[in-house]
Amino acid sequence: MHTRLLPLLIVLMAAVLLALGVPLAVSLAGAQQQEVVVDRIDDTARFAALAQFVTEPADTSGNDVNERRETLSAELRSYYEVYGIRAGVFYRNDAPMAHAPDFFLPRAGEVRDAFEEALLSRRSHDPEQVWPWQRSTLVVASPVIRDGDVVAVVVTESPTGQMRSRILQGWLVIAAGEAAAMLLAVGAALRLTGWVLRPVRVLDATTHDIATGRLKSRVAEAGGPPELRRLARSFNEMADNVENVLEQQRAFVADASHQLRNPLSALLLRIELLALELPEDNEEIASVRAEGKRLAQVLDDLLDLALAEHSAPDLRIVDIGAVAAERVAAWSPSADAKDVTLTGVCPPTTAWADPVALSSALDAVIDNAVKFTPSGETVEVTVASNGDTATVVVTDNGPGLTDEELTRVGDRFWRSGRHQNIKGSGLGLSISRALLVAGGGSLSYERHEPHGVRVTVSVPRNAPAGEADGQGLTER
Repeated sequence: MHTRLLPLLIVLMAAVLLALGVPLAVSLAGAQQQEVVVDRIDDTARFAALAQFVTEPADTSGNDVNERRETLSAELRSYYEVYGIRAGVFYRNDAPMAHAPDFFLPRAGEVRDAFEEALLSRRSHDPEQVWPWQRSTLVVASPVIRDGDVVAVVVTESPTGQMRSRILQGWLVIAAGEAAAMLLAVGAALRLTGWVLRPVRVLDATTHDIATGRLKSRVAEAGGPPELRRLARSFNEMADNVENVLEQQRAFVADASHQLRNPLSALLLRIELLALELPEDNEEIASVRAEGKRLAQVLDDLLDLALAEHSAPDLRIVDIGAVAAERVAAWSPSADAKDVTLTGVCPPTTAWADPVALSSALDAVIDNAVKFTPSGETVEVTVASNGDTATVVVTDNGPGLTDEELTRVGDRFWRSGRHQNIKGSGLGLSISRALLVAGGGSLSYERHEPHGVRVTVSVPRNAPAGEADGQGLTER
């Protein structure tokens, strides 16, 4: 979420800064050019005032006129030499009254357009905006009016190098300010997203802890917006209620199982006493005995399940290979009695597990594999490791399960309809899964081709949270 929210905030802030910076840069360029244009208007007005007294063409013989023209020409030459600005006063027929440099004439381009506009008895329009990357000039023209008539036009053509440099410098200052503001905005966005998302990350981690069986985990309410703090309090209340309900459920199962054991034991004893009065081969009494023993087994399994879900695991570093080899040896006599070959490939492999829980889970899995494997077939137990997880894979060659049955195997009291006549309560794999999940392990099922089921018992090889922090296991 952080990687999605932060770019969004940065894009929005960049858009705001651009929306402010671009108009400011345009305004700066316009102000710089307007300053130059106003200065040129003042200059053309001064030259027009001088030219009003030079009203005859260049071939006039009057000494006074020639002296005024010489004065105007000297002013224009000095203006050009000092500022590098071309300037000239031209009669209506384009003949120069005075100009500097000598080749400057209103023949074409912007200079011609401004000249013709000034002939209409008005100053030329402001030139278009010049940008730093354009190598253009600024042309300003003003009419010379005598007795209400335009007798000549003053034209100036200014280089824009210095003006473009000033605009560029101003833009660099604006860009530096925008960059600094963007850095501050990014820093503020980082703090803001961290402040907003920190409670979300804590909530996510706590939810994961609860989902993996650590029901005591709770969300710290400190920090973050008020809405998220309120959400954290509500989540903690929900977790407390869920834990209380689960605790009541476990207590009920344990108490019910425990309380029913005594009446059931008394009932079985009375059945045995009644059996003494009946023939030994009586089928009804045999059926009652079998159902009574099955009910006793179910109560024992329910009590084991309640204890497995309630008690905390005793995690330690365990040699998974040694535990698996021990269970293979323990179940070999039962397998031999059914004419089933039980083999084990159990190299030394260390992992974090509760040895009692792991042994119980392997007992349940191997028991099921041997129970459902026909005579003459093989059950294989293989220990392996992929670096982060150690696995014990139990593969049988029994009738297997359908895809629908694979999704239900391990549910409480569930048994395949094809195996109802085989002894069992349907709680063994549920108890095994509860024991493994409490220690960070898992139990999974899949098909084994051409027939049978492959059951994988997985336990972590890295130290769980709170157990030897930072300690890991190396491959053996």
